[in-house]
Amino acid sequence: MRAFFSRFAKTIADVTGRPLSFVLAFVVVVAWAITGPIFDFSDTWQLVINTGTTIITFLMVFLIQNAQNRDTYALQIKLDELIRVTEGAHTALLDLEELDEAQLCAIRQRYEEIAAQSRQAMHRGDNDTDVPHIEFPGEGAIFDGPESAK
Repeated sequence: MRAFFSRFAKTIADVTGRPLSFVLAFVVVVAWAITGPIFDFSDTWQLVINTGTTIITFLMVFLIQNAQNRDTYALQIKLDELIRVTEGAHTALLDLEELDEAQLCAIRQRYEEIAAQSRQAMHRGDNDTDVPHIEFPGEGAIFDGPESAK
């Protein structure tokens, strides 16, 4: 059942993300608007479009979220693999998505500081490929780049 739903969600997300799907939806809305005078802009005429769009939107949220989750998981695995095989990379970064927001903000701030230091180094004509000391807040995990092992 899970595999079927995943394939179904991916197919629907792919199909509905195409220009032809947008054109089809636009045509439906235009046809609905054109029929307004025919149905004297009745409550039923309005209910048709409101109900139809609400149901489609409700269902699409789940299908698109499923497809997006799969894509995000796949992308995360690919990034994790790149970190894992890159010499000098901090493998403690592999599961950052599991940390809480405060920890992520602290790490992000440290990387922003590293970026600023690297830009300053580049302006001085120095190399900016240094791997500085990183600390993960709340975990007590501290690790240094390869230059600290020298």
